[in-house]
Amino acid sequence: MTPRLEITQARSAIGEKEGARRTLGALGLRRTGQTVSHDDSPTVRGMLRRVAHLVAVKEAK
Repeated sequence: MTPRLEITQARSAIGEKEGARRTLGALGLRRTGQTVSHDDSPTVRGMLRRVAHLVAVKEAK
């Protein structure tokens, strides 16, 4: 079973570059405080690296 990651948008995307805003959208995050769950994969890890300053990540139980 693949581990899951819970990703919460901690900061607003206002003033961020287009790439960071699109990455948040691709992760399914639309507003501050929203949480989504994704499988832990290299693709998702790369997306998280790009928006690390905007999100909080923890492993789901």
